[in-house]
Amino acid sequence: MRLVATPSGSELRRTLGVGDAVVIGLGSMVGAGVFAAPAPAAQTAGSGLLLGLAVAAVVAYCNAMSSARLAARYPASGGTYVYGRERLGEFWGYLAGWAFVVGKTASCAAMALTVGAYVWPEQAHAVAVAAVVALTAVNYGGVRKSAWLTRVIVAVVLAVLASVVVVSLASGEADPGRLGIEVPNGAGGVLQAAGLLFFAFAGYARIATLGEEVRDPARTIPRAIPLALGIALVVYAAVVVAVLSVLGAQGLGDATAPLADAVRAAGVPGLAPVVRVGAAVAALGSLLALILGVSRTTLAMARDRHLPGGLAAVHPRFQVPHRAELVVGAVVAVLAATVDVRGAIGFSSFGVLTYYAVANASAWTLRSGPAARVVPALGLAGCLVLAFSLPGLSVAMGAGVLAVGVLAYGVRRSRAGR
Repeated sequence: MRLVATPSGSELRRTLGVGDAVVIGLGSMVGAGVFAAPAPAAQTAGSGLLLGLAVAAVVAYCNAMSSARLAARYPASGGTYVYGRERLGEFWGYLAGWAFVVGKTASCAAMALTVGAYVWPEQAHAVAVAAVVALTAVNYGGVRKSAWLTRVIVAVVLAVLASVVVVSLASGEADPGRLGIEVPNGAGGVLQAAGLLFFAFAGYARIATLGEEVRDPARTIPRAIPLALGIALVVYAAVVVAVLSVLGAQGLGDATAPLADAVRAAGVPGLAPVVRVGAAVAALGSLLALILGVSRTTLAMARDRHLPGGLAAVHPRFQVPHRAELVVGAVVAVLAATVDVRGAIGFSSFGVLTYYAVANASAWTLRSGPAARVVPALGLAGCLVLAFSLPGLSVAMGAGVLAVGVLAYGVRRSRAGR
């Protein structure tokens, strides 16, 4: 086993406790996905999206447990990039890092565009770019400031979601009969719904990528990851049940703003603007944490020269990877100005599931009894099944970009050999 030491003076500052780490994870999970993901999931799975939610939660739990064990063993920035490198070899670490960076960069663009769509639909791209610039500046000032802002965002979003759940379930329009499981597209529809809903669960990776900035990581990370995931699951389940009971599967599948439509259907149209604001705030929270995580994986890959070495620089005052943050912010801003949000989400899901497949394979190699290997084995299988259950275009694009990364790795190795 080897764990590469960071250069003297380039270590990140350990300032985050369990509460801060949980909030950062929640800021990624309880974000824009809860306002948007139920609609396409219902479209493909009908009321079977509840089964899809359960499948996504099981896969996410396995991934979380594998990530927590690995993060406690390797408390350095980079997440599965580090775990794959240490447990499986340099190539697998690189593949995980590449999948995470490109997948989550696309996810950043999707979150920024969600902000634009809710704040000013006619100028969605311009608002998206402005959001990226502003949050990159916040991250540049230090991770403690980022954690503080995320805490505020999470509180606002949870309050809005609680209002939606209470209003929907207390209305005369709520019908428990609409929760009956009907799956128009069979198991394939449920799996595709699970893949779409998993997109919103994946934020706990942000906790692992911050391994170099938490206090007592061997204790903090294994506690923070399952706690954040459990809270997010309860929130998602409550929202899906509430909205489905009011709109039904068909109404939910046809909705462009499902939570706003639900409060209107429940007879409280005045709450719809509040839900729009909540969606925009949630997307900002997700974007803040995503930029934070992508920049840390970029830092780890730059330290190993898989990306330009200059990106490994740490700011002498703020103790953050400032060059990596600026480059990530610039790339996301360009994407936010040019791409389509649906394509970005599909591509991101494929990359993130690939990333977690490597995490589970890495956890499999840890010394443990046969029973302890059930979780990473189930997580690995689940990631692969969900990845290839996504829409065909998303699979093709994701596989193509991963292939480009593999080719670049091969060229670099070949040149190094010569």
